[in-house]
Amino acid sequence: MKKALINDWYYVNGGAEKVIHSLNAIWNDFDHFSLIDFLNEEDRHFILNGKKAKTTFIQNLPTAKNNHRKFLQLFPSAIEQFDLSEYELILSSSSSIAKGVRTNKNQLHICYCHSPMRYAWDLQEQYLKDSGLDKGLKGMYAKYVLNKIRKWDVSNAANVTFFIANSNHVAERIKKRYNRDSVVIYPPVDTTFFSLKEEKEKYYFTASRMVSYKKMQLIVEAFNEMPNLKLIVAGAGPEFDKIQQIAKDNITVVGHVSQLELKEYLQNAKAFVFAAEEDFGIIPVEAQACGTPVIAYAKGGILETVVNEQTGLFFNEQTVDAIKEAIAVFETKTFDSKAIRAHALQFSKERFEKEIQSFVDEKYQQHLNSTLDFKKQTQ
Repeated sequence: MKKALINDWYYVNGGAEKVIHSLNAIWNDFDHFSLIDFLNEEDRHFILNGKKAKTTFIQNLPTAKNNHRKFLQLFPSAIEQFDLSEYELILSSSSSIAKGVRTNKNQLHICYCHSPMRYAWDLQEQYLKDSGLDKGLKGMYAKYVLNKIRKWDVSNAANVTFFIANSNHVAERIKKRYNRDSVVIYPPVDTTFFSLKEEKEKYYFTASRMVSYKKMQLIVEAFNEMPNLKLIVAGAGPEFDKIQQIAKDNITVVGHVSQLELKEYLQNAKAFVFAAEEDFGIIPVEAQACGTPVIAYAKGGILETVVNEQTGLFFNEQTVDAIKEAIAVFETKTFDSKAIRAHALQFSKERFEKEIQSFVDEKYQQHLNSTLDFKKQTQ
């Protein structure tokens, strides 16, 4: 069986890339495809076992390494240029464009869907505003492009034989956007690496890519108004400079951190603060695997991974006051680190790999049997 694995892009080591790492742990003979591949050698070894992905013409466009999203209007034609006709099994890992690869009726295409593309659907207005494309002629053209992308996205969902959603939250969005059913398999969390530490220090911690929808600035603004509480902020991205500039003396912005540093921050923090609406959210589960409670915005996949008042606390609005109120309540409570970790174990890497392998093997066998039956009927 020749297998192809298509990911949207490779340039960071985030949650989607941890899925790729686990898929490669199950099957080590994938041929890899992606819009772009700008991984450093350390991340390439972890994610792709040192391999390089076959890329599209986007790879060679000016500024693609630092801002590939400016070529959004070219993504559909780029991904459709891959010739995958020789592959029997195609796995796509997609929150954007990867599931749109061309396939034929004799191929099995299984999509692990992190989300229908956010910037074309749920976050369109925010995407346009953040890009400075919400007004004027450029804004009109951007909306035209996104409208075309949405139509393409719906049409090409038909290329997928089976959808796997990374949460029930995403399964609902797949049904809403594509009118397709999906099975839910939660993403892998390395609960062995992210290990329990019961003794906590006196700081709060948050970490994420510093882009607007992650709401990192909101967390910093909340702690700016709580000068007696210490916050450590990790991450990099377009909003890094702004966040660093507004952070007051009780806040330390450490930038990009290694996996080992991330683990140490999570293990020692009194709580992990999370203000984004995420499709799943791997870092909050990594925090819980360390026995660290999570204070989070009560919307999206987080509702499936955090148990309110047992493994963390929820706040109901993405506002400074809501975060401050949640922190104030948290300061009055105690949490059982061992119980928090026990809850996190259900999201383990081993569980993910077992469930994915079982699903793919079952569907491939069904596909093979169906193909053989068709051949017999046509002879």
